[in-house]
Amino acid sequence: MNGSTALNASRRTSELAALGDGDSVDLIVIGGGITGAGIALDAATRGLSVALAEKHDLAFGTSRWSSKLIHGGLRYLATGNIGIARRSAIERGILMSRNAPHLVKAMPQLVPLLPEMSGVSRALVRFGFAAGDGLRKLAGTPASILPRSRRIDAQRATALAPTVRRGGLDGGLLAYDGQLIDDARLVTAVARTAAQHGARILTRVSVSNATRTSVTLTDTRTAESMDIAARAVINATGVWAGEVDDSIRLRPSRGTHLVFDAAAFGNPTAALTVPIPGSLNRFVFAMPEQLGRVYLGLTDEDAPGPIPDVPQPTSSEVSFLLDTVNTALDTALGPDDVIGAYAGLRPLIDSGDGSTADLSREHAVVESPTGVISIVGGKLTEYRYMAEDAVNRAVELRGLTAGPCRTRNLPLVGAPSNPVATLRSPAELPGSLVARFGAEAPNVISRASCERPTDQVADGIDVTRAEFEYAVTHEGALDAEDILDRRTRIGLVAQDRARAEPVAKEFV
Repeated sequence: MNGSTALNASRRTSELAALGDGDSVDLIVIGGGITGAGIALDAATRGLSVALAEKHDLAFGTSRWSSKLIHGGLRYLATGNIGIARRSAIERGILMSRNAPHLVKAMPQLVPLLPEMSGVSRALVRFGFAAGDGLRKLAGTPASILPRSRRIDAQRATALAPTVRRGGLDGGLLAYDGQLIDDARLVTAVARTAAQHGARILTRVSVSNATRTSVTLTDTRTAESMDIAARAVINATGVWAGEVDDSIRLRPSRGTHLVFDAAAFGNPTAALTVPIPGSLNRFVFAMPEQLGRVYLGLTDEDAPGPIPDVPQPTSSEVSFLLDTVNTALDTALGPDDVIGAYAGLRPLIDSGDGSTADLSREHAVVESPTGVISIVGGKLTEYRYMAEDAVNRAVELRGLTAGPCRTRNLPLVGAPSNPVATLRSPAELPGSLVARFGAEAPNVISRASCERPTDQVADGIDVTRAEFEYAVTHEGALDAEDILDRRTRIGLVAQDRARAEPVAKEFV
């Protein structure tokens, strides 16, 4: 175990130099999203030597564009996919109780009972929530971590979601799921924990000529290239998997979210969960988020053609989300209320015809004709299970000497039982800092060398200057975009970005 969790430019330079000097590794992982980071952590904790190469930044692709939900699998139960539903509930429990209790909290989800909601729909939601409670129990997650579902009255419903339509409101159905403070922060925590166990985490490094036993790495900052030998190569590039292995067939699906000031929804404390008209088991969610925001999602649209680095929402998706949520609001929201938006592409396995909403969220581990092992499909909640499966296959196919998987009970950086935790009274620290860093929060302040470390980076943005510095010294941020768009979510709102960017540039 290396011991140091700090990812920064100097560590990156020294680790690239060591590889250039002829170091070989057991495993090279291509892709720095949640799946690639999870594979690097799983392999490193089994005693394998690992190098992860990411062309851009950690969580640059799909892994930063999710709903920030750690789903318990309820939707998959509704479609009869009991296996993935059960696994999702188990993985949610592992994250909330052992791996990352500092990053995943219980989020109340409120389905308002409005006159338009038929008796059949109400019964289906009640049944679904009861089944969700059963899944939680089956997974061994206590109600103290994830409360039971229940029926609530109209007064309680409007307290949780103040802008919900009051005319004819017959209370609501309330259930709980897991919510990440941020998906990109989870990726960073997993990658840093992998580094803590000796993995080399290399961003701004592209991969070409991938084969069974080697790859060419190119430092995109210097344009220097090197050939690296490995005993196994795993392609974990998500929707870009076909660029590494052209035998892979994916059918990307675009999921779009809109960003609002939380005041537009009355500063809710629950996710307003609105049935999509004409659909029995699909909803849009208006979810309270960090930085005083509400994210409204989610679409599920076919996204054929070339894969962009940064997908863009379409005007029809914006209209769909607004039209749907407005069915449950007293005062309609319009395009002028939207202060930001983002879209991500799900790497769904192409199984032929049908809506992308109906395609399986299962993952697959496949070996290409070139010998590269690829992992495709899957979902954020199951990243740990997917990583375990991918490493198991690599060990089996390549005869690697490795210990058993250890990640089920492994605390990530920031979890109270991780060795880098510094326990101090949370009352001494900003609550927003503790929410993002957990037990590591005191380190962020104590290790800062900048002036005015506890000052906000801009008025009304609850991110401190020390967090920007820590992003560079410990979290692998190499430029202002890394800080604004992935280590924090300030960049989602253009006006906030403009105010905070000069401060970010002080640190890079």
